[in-house]
Amino acid sequence: MHLRPLLRPEKIRPSHLHWQLCRPQALLHRYRIFPITHIHTTASSKRPPANPRSLPLQTNIRRTMSVSSTQKSINIAVVGVGLVGSEFISQLLAFPSPSPFRLVALCSSKTTLFSKTGLTFSASGWKSDLAQSTEGVNLSDLQITLAALVQPGQKVVLVDNTSSDSVAALYPSFLQAGVDVITPNKKAYSGDLKLYEDILKASLDTGARFLNESTVGAGLPVISTLKDLVATGDKVKKIEGVFSGTMSYIFNNFSTGEAGGPSFSSVVSVAREKGYTEPHPADDLNGADVARKLTILSRTIPSMRQMLSEGFVSVQTTSLVPAALENIKTGDEFIQRLPEFDADFADMRERAAEEGNVLRFVGVVDVKNGLIKAELAKYPKTHPFATSLGGSDNIVMFHTERYGTRPLIVQGAGAGAAVTAMGVMSDLLKLI
Repeated sequence: MHLRPLLRPEKIRPSHLHWQLCRPQALLHRYRIFPITHIHTTASSKRPPANPRSLPLQTNIRRTMSVSSTQKSINIAVVGVGLVGSEFISQLLAFPSPSPFRLVALCSSKTTLFSKTGLTFSASGWKSDLAQSTEGVNLSDLQITLAALVQPGQKVVLVDNTSSDSVAALYPSFLQAGVDVITPNKKAYSGDLKLYEDILKASLDTGARFLNESTVGAGLPVISTLKDLVATGDKVKKIEGVFSGTMSYIFNNFSTGEAGGPSFSSVVSVAREKGYTEPHPADDLNGADVARKLTILSRTIPSMRQMLSEGFVSVQTTSLVPAALENIKTGDEFIQRLPEFDADFADMRERAAEEGNVLRFVGVVDVKNGLIKAELAKYPKTHPFATSLGGSDNIVMFHTERYGTRPLIVQGAGAGAAVTAMGVMSDLLKLI
């Protein structure tokens, strides 16, 4: 079996554009990172007055929360109450008191709850109240309503926990109205370049922020790490990693560097049973999810921002879906027929093992050579992609000018409602 490019790569031409959203001073202010102005190396009863910028991190956090608690609440509208949305709401409602957050709207695919003074729920809980609501969903009306709540010193935030293209298309209008946008939804940041440029322009016009940490690596600090590297002037040379929890699980179990092992179809079947794959495994095996994440990362690097005019479909992507199974309609039928191709996958595994390698499905953003690709690749058994991964972990390596000899590595659980919602919550905390 020959692996095929899923999509035809677009010719890449770097352009050197200044990314205004990642100016170092703005980043440091937004993340409340301050230089240490006093360092005491000896004991003394005559210490200078406490400077909040020189206090330990925990002290600064307490002071920050104390100051924030005296400010106006941040109004939050949540769209999408599925697995991630429900977990996010749970984390939001469990935030320690006094909370700076006020939940003013909840929207499912069918109904809406709204109160400009903050929602309160019956004893049966928010899910029951939302299900029983008679108010339908109109996101254009919601945008107008939220815009009316925007006041000086009063933030309003849209949290989109859906995977909807139609919701993503509305981000520019929300931002233009002064409403901050936080989301794990990859669609807006990995699709057509025009939508992404519209989001950037609206954010720059109004100062409203868009934050999308959870679009890559769930709760792992992948996006924020890359933004920090760019904002502080480091030169990113290459990013490579295992970006798919599904692909990670499959190849961690299928290819260990030793001869033999379980069949490819059996590993995919178990992954599906455990909920690691989409209902139709082809939606993971075609590599599109990894291509979307690479698009998001590449657009965070100024010189690569305009390379993928059509978004993820322009990424050079290798599909692991056999040609004969590309048009299979159901996941059940796909799993039934996948064993027909076990010998092909086993042969690739054997050849890799003979060379002392393992197989891993990786994504690469090669800044130096202007290349963005998602592919099945071989790595030595001693490589971190072979030795450090377990279960459905993600791992991302940043090769930069500063991290030249030893790359900066971010690793951990890259999928799951709890960690994804945590990433959304961490973005929300950046607005305090």
